[in-house]
Amino acid sequence: MCGYENATGARDHSGQDKIMTPDIYRSMFLRQFTSQCSQSYDKMMAYGFMFTLEKPLRKIYPDDDDYYAALDRHTEFFNMTPHILPFVAGLSVSMEEQAAKDPTFDTSSINAIKVGLMGPLSGIGDSFYWGTFRVVAAGIGIGLAATGNPLGPIIYALIYSVINIATRIGTAHLGYNVGTKFLQQSASGNLMDNLTYGAGVLGMTVVGAMIATMVSLSTSMVFNIGGSEIELQSLFDAVFPGILPLIATFTCVWLYKKGVKTIWIILGIFAICILGTWLGVFAAA
Repeated sequence: MCGYENATGARDHSGQDKIMTPDIYRSMFLRQFTSQCSQSYDKMMAYGFMFTLEKPLRKIYPDDDDYYAALDRHTEFFNMTPHILPFVAGLSVSMEEQAAKDPTFDTSSINAIKVGLMGPLSGIGDSFYWGTFRVVAAGIGIGLAATGNPLGPIIYALIYSVINIATRIGTAHLGYNVGTKFLQQSASGNLMDNLTYGAGVLGMTVVGAMIATMVSLSTSMVFNIGGSEIELQSLFDAVFPGILPLIATFTCVWLYKKGVKTIWIILGIFAICILGTWLGVFAAA
């Protein structure tokens, strides 16, 4: 059983036993830096994100089965600008609290919201942190270093680190507080269901865009018909641009659903691409 008041009389954490205490925030702050330490192609930052949530999830779910189920929920694919990851972490904790309180809560909405926020928040995060704050800090540091001032690199690291750490601390509180208030307001209506559906649509759109931009596959096959050379890839591009990457992606999804391990799918991709390029079926990148 989870640790919240319900029809069975389980205890309630929302009053005297507050979840997000200073030690929990401290744990999440320190653990979030592992989000990029265990990346993989199929999960990206998922395991680091799960590690970030371990302490609050254990506090929310005293029962081992509930706790491990919650941990497993957060091993799904996740990738985001690390500076604003704490916002989603705080939001996830507030949703897990609601899931523990309400037995009718749709836990699949937690990952739907996470996936839906990945693209928009990462777009903002990349623009501000990689494209603005880091560049400005580096410009100031380089300007000092160019004059022979040894404080140049120190000033660069100091400016960027202060912004980085302040954002990580602030967004964790913001994500939790915003999530808690929103969930309380939407509990009486179907707003959460509509948001979950919308987030799911947005998430699938993001995944679709990732397929189009990150999966590259083309053929170099050329046919000679009536004295004219026809490039098969040009024909594909005219009829259905990106059809080969789409077929490759759906094939991988189909194999994964059939229970084929991810490592075998990756090794199969290597083997097929190497053999196909050697035979002249695929174009070399």
